[in-house]
Amino acid sequence: QVQLLESGGGLVQAGDSLTLSCAVSGLTFSDYFMGWYRQTPGKEREFVAAVSWSGASTYYTDSVKGRFTASRDNAKNTVNLQMNSLKPEDTAVYYCVADPSGSKLRVGNDADYWGQGTQVTVSS
Repeated sequence: QVQLLESGGGLVQAGDSLTLSCAVSGLTFSDYFMGWYRQTPGKEREFVAAVSWSGASTYYTDSVKGRFTASRDNAKNTVNLQMNSLKPEDTAVYYCVADPSGSKLRVGNDADYWGQGTQVTVSS
């Protein structure tokens, strides 16, 4: 079956960096747009970043542009989210997602497959 397994979350201070990783199995990785969503209690889930099938294109929500970098390795079936200059408002559970449609993932607030999530906490 399809599995998306995130790792790399944790507790950091404002200004620190953190890299999230997602290992994917059970699907043809290069056929899927990959992305990251986040959610905090009481709020709707929020699109954070996406990377196209080949990795040539990346997309970000405005609040993370210039601070976060999404990348993928199609040989290793992994996707990463490098997060720099972290802020307390970045605190959330981060989910790795996969969908064959880039538009659905980027603007449809949905994806076919979701990981279990990893907590990122940024203290002030």
